[in-house]
Order: sequence, then C-alpha cells, then structure tokens
Amino acid sequence: HTHTHTFLYLLAGDIRGQFTDLLRIFDVAGRPPTTKYLFLGNYNGRKPENFKQIETVLLLFILKIKYPDSIHLLRGNYECGSISRIYGFYDEVKRRFSVKLWKKIVMCFDCIPIAAIVNEKIFCCHGGLSPDLRTFDDIRAISRPTDVPEHGLLCDLLWNDPSSTLGYASDYRLGYEFGPDVLTRFLEKHNLDFMCRGHQIVESGYEFFCEKRLVTLFSSPSVPEFENLGAIMIINSDRTIQFTQFQPVVRRFESESYWFR
Repeated sequence: HTHTHTFLYLLAGDIRGQFTDLLRIFDVAGRPPTTKYLFLGNYNGRKPENFKQIETVLLLFILKIKYPDSIHLLRGNYECGSISRIYGFYDEVKRRFSVKLWKKIVMCFDCIPIAAIVNEKIFCCHGGLSPDLRTFDDIRAISRPTDVPEHGLLCDLLWNDPSSTLGYASDYRLGYEFGPDVLTRFLEKHNLDFMCRGHQIVESGYEFFCEKRLVTLFSSPSVPEFENLGAIMIINSDRTIQFTQFQPVVRRFESESYWFR
C-alpha cells in the first residue's frame, strides 16, 4: 500500500487523459528506466472527447509492467468505476472498444496503491489527510482490490483538500478540508519534512501551502475551461526539490509514435 524509496524521483500530478502532454513529460524529463517516476493519480479526464484517455491510462499500465522499479502509480479519485463513468472515460472506452474493456480497467484501478513515502521524508497521496489516519498501518490495512467508498480513510486520501481554516471541515463534495495545524501535527508526528499531493487545478502547475510544507502538483496544462500551466517536481537525492513548468503542446494525434515500441 505504500512505497518507500531513496533515489532521485520525478513526481507528476494529474494527467487527466492528456496523452500528448504525458509524452512530452517523458521527452523533457527523461524516459524510464533512466528516470524514476511517481504519478499521483487521475490518469483519465472529465469529458468524452478528452485527449486520448485510453492511450494515457494503458501507456502508464504498460510502462509499469515493463519498468516496475521506475514507474510507480498512485490512485486518484478518478480511478474509480463510478467517477470514470460520470466524467466520460466509460463513454470513450465503450465507443472505441467495449464495456468489457472498461470493466477490466476498473479492476486495475481497484488495485492501485494509495500512498507513497519518498526519501523517508516526503508523504505523497492524491488528495489529503484524514482524521482516520493515525499511523501508516491504517493505510496498509486497506484491503485491495477495493472500490472507493463515500467516506472513511480511503475516500479522504483521494478527495481531501488543504484549507486555511484550522482543523477539519466538511467539504462540499466528499471528505474534508484540512488546515495547516493538521498538516503540521501530521508531519511532526511521523518525522516527515514535506507532503506532495495532486487533485486540484492550480494556475502555475504547482502551489505551496503552510509555509511550503505542502505542495499541490498538477501536470496537465490548459485543462478544459482553464488556462493553467502544468508542472512536474524533481526530488533530488539531497532532498532538494525543483519544478519544471510547461504549456500544452499542439495535439497532432495522427503523427504520434512512441519510443518504447
């Protein structure tokens, strides 16, 4: 349920089915197995006409199989049967292939790990902290495969957002918002320096919270109805971090080929 690594890593936030932008991340930052990646979830998008969602999801699955020590995938709130059906992934798979394939992919979603610890000091998940998270054994105790429930620890780790309000407050969707005091206590209790999560669209591709003790990372630029940048985060072996921002690429699907063939 958790991965612990001591190597240099590149972290990527939401991809949202933007296949060409995923390819550009590999071209800019390096290709596996040379570069080690941790993806924070939300590999499919929100609209039926979105940017080759099937190719995005299956390429990441293929790379995980081909380079298991260089590609690590965490589960996002979109990696769920009900959400993928509402936001268009189901429609795309059904239209282009079959409902049976969608069901097989959802079975894979139900097995994806939930959280990771990088360099023993950086806690990573898709969403946020939970009042039900007391120790990391609570995460390890979540049995997989599993659907995402409407409340509880798994739901919170995929849905919760940081907030300037102290403590926990009910979110308008699922789960909670958690304040800077919650984050500080969590990091100090577990001897951690930093938290990295995805889930929210941020204008610059990354956004700090709580005196730079948390960063929200979003890697799909110019998602529908927004004009945001995308960003990726590099974690160096000396625990320094750096960010690379990028604009969306021109999407010319007919000319795309991929290097692992």
